[in-house]
Amino acid sequence: MKRKVGTSNLEITPVTLGTWAIGGWMWGGTEEKTSIDAIRASIDNGITSIDTAPMYGFGLSEEIVGKAIQGYDRSSLQILTKFGMRWDTDKGAHKMNDTDRNGNRVSIMLYGGYDSIIDEVEKSLQRLQTDYIDLIQMHWPDPTTPIEESMRAMDKLLQDGKVRAIGVCNYSEEQLEEAERAVRLHSNQVPYSMLKQEIEKDVVPYALVHQLGVIAYSPLERGLLTGKYNERSVFPKNDHRANYFKQFDLAKVEALLRSLNEFADKYACSIAQLVIAWTIAQPGITAALAGARDAKQALENAKAMNIALHEADLSQINYWVNEYAG
Repeated sequence: MKRKVGTSNLEITPVTLGTWAIGGWMWGGTEEKTSIDAIRASIDNGITSIDTAPMYGFGLSEEIVGKAIQGYDRSSLQILTKFGMRWDTDKGAHKMNDTDRNGNRVSIMLYGGYDSIIDEVEKSLQRLQTDYIDLIQMHWPDPTTPIEESMRAMDKLLQDGKVRAIGVCNYSEEQLEEAERAVRLHSNQVPYSMLKQEIEKDVVPYALVHQLGVIAYSPLERGLLTGKYNERSVFPKNDHRANYFKQFDLAKVEALLRSLNEFADKYACSIAQLVIAWTIAQPGITAALAGARDAKQALENAKAMNIALHEADLSQINYWVNEYAG
């Protein structure tokens, strides 16, 4: 069931656990025990690939993942993390200001300098309580550092055995081309959902030609495509979704969800499971990240891997998706 990541020897589960929410940052906080239960339920039900990042909770997500995986055979798990968003330096490009886990105001910088990458990965290894990372990814492009320099650092980590595969996130086709003049990348993690299909124009075609894995993040649009939320939903002030959802035509989203409900009934699954199944059935998509705040959600995500959508049903869903997009 696992899928190979680009030309690497790494295979990951088509549904991979995303742990941004588990870090609590921008998601209204977190609860460690419940989060650990969610991670372990994911693993126990077949989602053995876990995607995290230092930025998720200012190290907290990685720490929780590190605690949760203790007791498991490390070789049976695939740990994906990132680098390049720092809150402890003034180097790089300013991304945003926010409050860290200790309540301190910090400037979050995009920085992919050679030494910084090596340093970040060592810190991630400590937080994750492991001696290697399966896939290391540059979190966002850093416009202040030559791409070649960042790629050279990742290649060094690969050669030293600190990582098994190397990738980027949020890279355009042009940035991928420049990066691959320096090193052979294995993946690109990008936003992709029924509501955001821009990557189909250039990033996916590039990936198909160059055998690059594509990891889709936010396939459920941070819960919007589960049917749980609408324009009347209320969120805590530190939950980013209150503003995030404003970019969508929520009336049209609700109409799309009503249409999808027909096939959710047919496949005896939830709308969220149907959306995940649709995502991992799309050409060029290696895996879709799905978050889980508790064990119940983890089990629901795992079941989505077993849904095989018929071609005719995929075509009908694509019709509804295109109808939403106008």
